[in-house]
Amino acid sequence: MAIFQNAHRNRLLATAAPLGLLLAAAPAAAQDKPATPATDVASTDDQQQDIVVTGTLFRRTDTETPSPVTVLTSDSLAKAGITNVSDAIRSISADSAGSIGTGFQTGFSAGGSAVSLRGLGVSSTLVLINGLRSANFPINDDGHNAYVDLNSIPFSLIDRVQVLKDGASSIYGADAIGGVVNIFLKKQFTGLEGSIQGGTTEKGDGSRYRAELTAGIGDYETKGWNFYLNGEYQWDGRISNHSRGFPYNTQDLRPVGGRDNNTADDTLTANTPTAYVTRVGQTDLNNPLSGQAGSPLTNQYLALGIANCAGGTYAITSGGAQGTGCKYDLTDLYRQIQPKQERYSFTGKFSVRLAENVEAYVMGSYSRDFVSITSAFPSAIRQTQPFGGAPAIASSNPGIVLPVYICASGVNCATDPSRQLNPNNPYAAAYAANPTQGAARIYYLFGDIKAGSDRVNEVARVATGLNGSFSGFDWKIDGVYARDDLRITQHGLLNIAGLMKAINTGSYNFVNPSANTDAVRNAIAPDKVTPSYSQMYSLDASVSKKLFDLPGGPLQFAVGGQVRNEKLINRNQNAALDTYGLTTSSAFGKHTVWAGYFELDAPVLDILDINVSGRYDHYSEGFSHFSPKVGFKLTPIKEFAIRGTYSQGFRAPTFAESGPNSQYAGFVSTTPPCSFILSHGGTGTTASCSANGNPYNSQYSLGRGYAGNPNLQPETSRSFTVGTIFQPVKWFSATVDYYNVKKSNLIVGGPLTGAAVSAYYAAANATAACAAVAAVGAGYSCNVVDAVDPLYPTALPRLLILNVPWVNANFAITSGIDASAAIKFSAGDFRFTSKVEVTHIFKYDLHTATGVQHYAGTLGPYDLSSGNGTPDWRGNWQSTVEYGPWSLSATAYYVGKIKAVSEDQGLPLDCAHGNLYTRSAPQNTDPRFCYINSFINVDLNASVRVNDKFTFFTNVGNLFNARAPLAAAAYGSAPNFLTTWHYAGVVGRKFSAGANFKF
Repeated sequence: MAIFQNAHRNRLLATAAPLGLLLAAAPAAAQDKPATPATDVASTDDQQQDIVVTGTLFRRTDTETPSPVTVLTSDSLAKAGITNVSDAIRSISADSAGSIGTGFQTGFSAGGSAVSLRGLGVSSTLVLINGLRSANFPINDDGHNAYVDLNSIPFSLIDRVQVLKDGASSIYGADAIGGVVNIFLKKQFTGLEGSIQGGTTEKGDGSRYRAELTAGIGDYETKGWNFYLNGEYQWDGRISNHSRGFPYNTQDLRPVGGRDNNTADDTLTANTPTAYVTRVGQTDLNNPLSGQAGSPLTNQYLALGIANCAGGTYAITSGGAQGTGCKYDLTDLYRQIQPKQERYSFTGKFSVRLAENVEAYVMGSYSRDFVSITSAFPSAIRQTQPFGGAPAIASSNPGIVLPVYICASGVNCATDPSRQLNPNNPYAAAYAANPTQGAARIYYLFGDIKAGSDRVNEVARVATGLNGSFSGFDWKIDGVYARDDLRITQHGLLNIAGLMKAINTGSYNFVNPSANTDAVRNAIAPDKVTPSYSQMYSLDASVSKKLFDLPGGPLQFAVGGQVRNEKLINRNQNAALDTYGLTTSSAFGKHTVWAGYFELDAPVLDILDINVSGRYDHYSEGFSHFSPKVGFKLTPIKEFAIRGTYSQGFRAPTFAESGPNSQYAGFVSTTPPCSFILSHGGTGTTASCSANGNPYNSQYSLGRGYAGNPNLQPETSRSFTVGTIFQPVKWFSATVDYYNVKKSNLIVGGPLTGAAVSAYYAAANATAACAAVAAVGAGYSCNVVDAVDPLYPTALPRLLILNVPWVNANFAITSGIDASAAIKFSAGDFRFTSKVEVTHIFKYDLHTATGVQHYAGTLGPYDLSSGNGTPDWRGNWQSTVEYGPWSLSATAYYVGKIKAVSEDQGLPLDCAHGNLYTRSAPQNTDPRFCYINSFINVDLNASVRVNDKFTFFTNVGNLFNARAPLAAAAYGSAPNFLTTWHYAGVVGRKFSAGANFKF
């Protein structure tokens, strides 16, 4: 969705006048000279002067190359109502699976934002600032993918953004398999310019306030120098799931014929803010983790403090359990759709002409992004296991228990003569003489302790350079240093020692949690602060020259080199293994990369231009790679042109993937198979089943543990594109580009993970199940197996954490087509433009040793980022009407229907079988649970230019208040909607207004 202009050369310059948000990769005009200034591509001055074009070393008079390039300008972004880099770039229809938005709040990248061109992952899309790299976000997406945080880039200084939708490793090296995003900031500025803006949603929440100011002195053309300073500020308020209502505030879909995947409603749950206990044995009266395994001594569940239930009670009769329950809807109580976020940045640049043919600059920036996330459920006591031991088949531990006795010391209650009966244990009095038989196994959410995280990401960046010319040579030297510091403060996670002490001393009141003091809560769940950082030094130099003339123009040759040093310190947030529920992921590494590259541009005929480039990279880890590329553009007639490219590229292993001291534990929402559910009291058949109220059968988070593998080799790619540019008449133009990318030697975490999980659940007991997992392949093993189900203690327990290896394996192929069209009409003061862009993915297939997984049009690959899948259709359509000083733009965004399955989770493409989200019999006859419907959202932007100094504007987002389609299979942190594609439909209609001024 965005602001596009496909770029073409002099004979094929863009036809767009200042038209606002160009929704399409807008086609170029096939004519010798543009009829009107193509100011959506670049400024009028840029059309008259040489400009930098992404994907080539040569400065050009336009942005047309054999590769398709989309250009977003500051003017078109403003007319679209877009106010940050993340929304601008991620709106491009080529952005696909793996894209990360701020709305995704529970993954490793929570608080960050990144683009994934062609769906190849954020680590295969290179982001540049003025053609130079920056430091990566210190925490890797999915624990291993590296990317530049788009939230750290100042928005108000953007001159244009060029998006190269083609492999570009031949110029830029690693990470450019999917494409390149190059963000160009203002070169010089004089005067004073700024804007203010404020807005809110229709429901009065999620307010946004924004201000920016730029001041500059020194006319570069006449004085030979310029200096400017820029500052910007943005604040976004929270939006709760509760405020948006059904189905975005619950996992109970029974009102529309689905299942209750809620953690509490009319069934007993292991995780509720009301404590439940059932009587079990305790072998060590001083150890709350020594509950006796096997059958519980009673199936009677008692709710502590049942009188405190605000939502009413219900009878527990399902799953073999008995008792009275307290109703909760945890998603409604605790989740949030939009976090609170505060961003500000400062940027300064000094440019100077040192001599007639020598220029220099120094540019520095600092940005701070604060994100406050409270969408996590409170921490739980259930079958929580201590860290240590692998494989940990936890048949000896049914969970945490409350002892019969408490004592002041909390360490020797078995013998302390001053010990007292535990007021939290309802069985204490009856079993005072036999305390080993009176322990109370507890199920509980610490609802009185705030859960979530605050994340502060600070990025400092300094770039400096020289450029000039002599004797027909153009040369430049650029150096850059960037550092990204991230500080994460985790709230509400349970300290193991603090929890054990609170249980043994009775200091925490489980019967009436509101009576607990802050000191008691802090002792159980102290804040956990973890700093991490990444940094990069880089030096680039290149020289180019026009060698001689060919029939179509000058033959140009360029050569360059680069050296850069990168370092990552992503500290283990749980290095002491003292906190339940906190990741042990970490990544460390540093390397130096040396590279040399060249480019040759040969207009061999007046109608044919050929471009050849190549790059050699050497990494200090010991591997090297050469990346070639060749492209052509053929213009047989001025109304028609053909272009194409072939390239090879690579992606180097990230520090998280290859670092010998790196490790990662990630989680994915998992529902046990029907065979397991039936053995734990479920009803139905192996093809269609219901949990029957047993919380042990419900959806849970399955963890995967990985360790860095220093023997990994780079991923490699080959890609080709072929396209046409067509303009039969002045007022209409169109482009069509086909792409095909094969990515090989993929770095994957356990390509047989699904097979390992299936092998586990096919076994009869934990020992046999873990043996089956180990038989799947080297590196596969059970790490942690859940405690036994107290209702069905002889049945197979759940698999909690699976060890899988990082390996080079498999290959993926994706192909599709980008098409666009534009109409432009003007008469006097009236101007009309309509542009459309569509991306259709033909296929996105992962080839494995056991078969092919098909992702296009499905939620696959579900393991990638927010698990939002690969829509096979995305499109944008914008129409702009301008009359004198008035401008009105309507922008429509389209995402196609998505099948609610993913083959990387073992779900067949035939979603009429094995669907996990409907109670219907036969399963999945209801299309609401087989497909996620298409989604259309329309934004409206209006502005009026009062005079040359003031412009007022207003924006209505989601004009028709379109609702996000039901997505029952969505990643659990965003119940029933897809954060990547349908976020606007959950936020709803929103309004903003503001003013621009300049002097």
